[in-house]
Amino acid sequence: MRNIFVLVLALFSVNAGAQTYPNKPIRWVVPYTGGGITDVVTRIVTQKMAASLGQPIVVDNKPGANSIIGADLVAKSPADGYSIVTVIAAHAANVTLYQGKLPFEPVKGFVPFSLAAIAPLILTVNNNFPARDVRELVAYAKANPGKVNFGSSGIGAAAHLTTELLKQTAGIDMVHVPFKGTAPALLAVQSNDIQILVDVPSTLMPHVRGGKIKALAMFSGKRVAGATEVPTMAEAGGPALEAATWVMFLAPAGTPPAVIARLSQEAHKAVNDAEIKTRFSDIGIEPVGGTPEQTSKFLAEEIAKWSKVITTAGVKAEQ
Repeated sequence: MRNIFVLVLALFSVNAGAQTYPNKPIRWVVPYTGGGITDVVTRIVTQKMAASLGQPIVVDNKPGANSIIGADLVAKSPADGYSIVTVIAAHAANVTLYQGKLPFEPVKGFVPFSLAAIAPLILTVNNNFPARDVRELVAYAKANPGKVNFGSSGIGAAAHLTTELLKQTAGIDMVHVPFKGTAPALLAVQSNDIQILVDVPSTLMPHVRGGKIKALAMFSGKRVAGATEVPTMAEAGGPALEAATWVMFLAPAGTPPAVIARLSQEAHKAVNDAEIKTRFSDIGIEPVGGTPEQTSKFLAEEIAKWSKVITTAGVKAEQ
């Protein structure tokens, strides 16, 4: 009888806590520096969520070690809904890249509760690169194996693995040149130190429209709002590949289901707000939202997809 009483009391405490959640500010960790897509999306969405939840959400930038430092901080925080982390596609890659070497469990250590947004990636080239579309790029790379360089913001970044996927699908040999961030990679493609750069439209389209680089295609099944002048991969004569970076919200494993449900509902409502949808659309970002179950399924699919690419390419994590 005493055991039953203890169990009922525990359940009552959990439910009571969920009903009063949140009753203090929420710390929301972004494991990257300010100003990038991860930070921008998080701040836009959490501002709307905070107004609805009635408590401040404090965005805390904790960059370092390919997002590992910030993710580790939240993974080891109390599972009470007051510590959240934003992750991007690199989180899915880290599962394979750092297999067994992370200070936290990247899958079992978290509860995904919202896929906030997806940003299809864009393929750009140096202005003097001879290809006018993806068909010509593939033909040129096949005729010049190992002589075309492509850059990325770092090993395991969505842009890196997406270009590896293009290599594998098209059967071409190109050389990866990793940089510490997108800014130096962008300078390199403009100066022809590298010939190809893949990244998000919000970063690259201003330089395309400014005439500094050429856009060949979007890794998407349809043209992307905010960059409708850029054809899809299939329209540009390439393989019909779809790849994106994305922004996802995670809570520590063990967070009460009722709290997860509240966070998920508020995030979904925020990203589908008319004003936010317009702001996202203008920079080539697609709002999603969804349930915790849908978010977990998406993450599992992304882990499997990029694990295959990483293994085939023999990509090794930075030491």
